[in-house]
Amino acid sequence: MPHQRSQRKLGRTSSHRLALFRNQLSSLVAAEHIVTTLPKAKELRPIAERVITQGKRGTLHARRLAGRWIADRDLLRKLFEEIAPRMQERPGGYLRIVKLGHRKGDGAEMAVLELVDFKHPEAKPEEEKKGKAKGKGKEKEAEGAEAKPKARRQAEKQVPQRAERKTRADSKAKGAPKGKSPRKVGSE
Repeated sequence: MPHQRSQRKLGRTSSHRLALFRNQLSSLVAAEHIVTTLPKAKELRPIAERVITQGKRGTLHARRLAGRWIADRDLLRKLFEEIAPRMQERPGGYLRIVKLGHRKGDGAEMAVLELVDFKHPEAKPEEEKKGKAKGKGKEKEAEGAEAKPKARRQAEKQVPQRAERKTRADSKAKGAPKGKSPRKVGSE
């Protein structure tokens, strides 16, 4: 049993792993939620919670400590001026991990890492989507007085027939023009 092994290596070197967490943390601050694999989300959550706690302190020293993880000044400003004040009353537990199931390609377990007060943008009602789609189709038909019947469009897309293609046998037939082959240098 591996004792005193607190972190996952995630199949990366230590520098690559730190770069991965910095990039994911920047994306998390920018979008307030990210979709990643479950082990990465579990490793990123304590780092992100420490950075948000630094944001709640609001001192220059705290800003510099958070700057170790977030290099972009705009994102650092967003953390200290928007995200941290929202979490002021909360003593910890700023993030949640929601499991999404397995990824189709390799079967990795996916998860969403998001701030607990994150609100998903609401989807538009289906009626509006359907109405817009119908309107666009009618406009195209009105414009297309030249609209071609379906059979004609398909005929134009077809590949030329084999009879039109020049075959090797045709080029060797009598009367076919003979191509000149390159001659050796110095001989005529």
